[in-house]
Amino acid sequence: MFARTQRLTLRPGWPEDAPELVRAIGHEAVVTKLSKAPWPYTLGDALDFLKQPQAIGEKAMLIYAHHPDAVRLVGGIGIHLDEEGNHELGYWLTPGAWGRGYATEAARAVIANARHTLRLRKLTAGHFTDNPASGRVLRKLGFRPTGKIAPTFCRARGEPVATARFELDLTGEDSCDDPARGKMAA
Repeated sequence: MFARTQRLTLRPGWPEDAPELVRAIGHEAVVTKLSKAPWPYTLGDALDFLKQPQAIGEKAMLIYAHHPDAVRLVGGIGIHLDEEGNHELGYWLTPGAWGRGYATEAARAVIANARHTLRLRKLTAGHFTDNPASGRVLRKLGFRPTGKIAPTFCRARGEPVATARFELDLTGEDSCDDPARGKMAA
């Protein structure tokens, strides 16, 4: 999947993106908020990630922000299947991109793709409870808390971390991607 929003381009990652990926994700403050990323994050980790085949219904993309002087890798976003077979939204941003609305903007494009192209009926998501900013993004996107807090193993921390679980119904009116409501189509 490729998507373009007002400020971002979302595209699959390629092996030649590995050095830039390491610079973007290679912050302890980033990887300790993700379940599968190791710490420290190396060029080998980036190459392994970028060469992984994607299963049907799964999408992994890099997020590039358009700046006046350059296009820069600022994060990653995707949909993967969780252990229970649910389609789960996940994302991360490099620290210099925090607080700019990029996660919300990118996720709106991915959600539109999940609904219209993948024809999914529901997305799940979660955030470590010590990362409330991610919970605010999920709420802006229309995700609803399930009331469940479950441990999720964090590879970078080497231990389970309490994770708040969310769901988004892609069939209801609250999930429409109407540009007038600030949601972007893919």
